[in-house]
Amino acid sequence: MIKYSLKCDNDHIFEAWFPSGGDYDAQKERGLLVCPFCESKNVEKAPMAPSIAKTPPKVNANIPVTSGNIIPPEMHKIYNDMRETIEKNFDYVGDTFAREARDINDGIAPERPIYGETTSQEARELIEEGINIAPIPPLANPKKDKEIN
Repeated sequence: MIKYSLKCDNDHIFEAWFPSGGDYDAQKERGLLVCPFCESKNVEKAPMAPSIAKTPPKVNANIPVTSGNIIPPEMHKIYNDMRETIEKNFDYVGDTFAREARDINDGIAPERPIYGETTSQEARELIEEGINIAPIPPLANPKKDKEIN
């Protein structure tokens, strides 16, 4: 697996995992890359800094770690907006996500945005089949008790 930092033509930056560098190129060529924020299909690789091991910063152990002091308020707003968009505009298909995504891709089911649960193996298979899917960040998950894709 390889992680790329991606950027759309509206300057939204996001990350995506691909089974290999060639898979990014294949999905790009087929027009399958879509910005999760604005749905632009004009997506390119963004510059990335190499991961270099360094001494971890010193942390004051007396500061309680909460989502409020790790995630900036702007990001909370983005996640809340994403969650509201998903709740209002997507159909929840539960654990039939992989089957429903294939049916939509094959024209068997009506085309519409969906979300639900699937295994990492099923997700990999969908991506390998060229079906455009993306995981929902945990803070944007309308079903907080489940891992959603």
